[in-house]
Amino acid sequence: MADEQMEAPKEEQKKSGKLKWIIIAVVILALLGGGGFMFKDKIMGMIGMGPDKTEQAAGENGEQQDPLAEGEMDPQDTVLVSLPTFVVNLADPLGRRYLKLTLDVELRNQEAADKLAKNEPKVRDAVILLLSSKTFADLSSIENKLGLKDEIVKRLNQIVGGSNVLRVYFTELVVQ
Repeated sequence: MADEQMEAPKEEQKKSGKLKWIIIAVVILALLGGGGFMFKDKIMGMIGMGPDKTEQAAGENGEQQDPLAEGEMDPQDTVLVSLPTFVVNLADPLGRRYLKLTLDVELRNQEAADKLAKNEPKVRDAVILLLSSKTFADLSSIENKLGLKDEIVKRLNQIVGGSNVLRVYFTELVVQ
């Protein structure tokens, strides 16, 4: 009988010791998970997988003005031009991924559309060079795809001149 009473406290001590370690492990994991969530953007930016800090700053402070959104232009005055499909290899290390992209370009007026059509080889070259410099990670999030749209608009405006290219629309986007 006395032996049984001696064994019972030892079992309770073993159980409470294990429980204490389990609680400590859960608290540590929760702290690590919370810290990772809080600093994920900073960590991803350091390893090159997050958005570029300069692009974030430009988006917050120096966003391009959209004449359609401000009511300066009637949306019916704009012209949509479809470009032929682009198929490029991505800049991934193994080189096994490719991108297939079809896009429509919204231009300010018919004169800008004519200029775009006249410079189609330059347009295709600029877009192909831009797309082939991207990796799979660069195209994986919606934010990066929106950033790609802005980059294409900037490149096309350099070719067409001024700010005649208002926006681009992805009508087909396949990354494989």
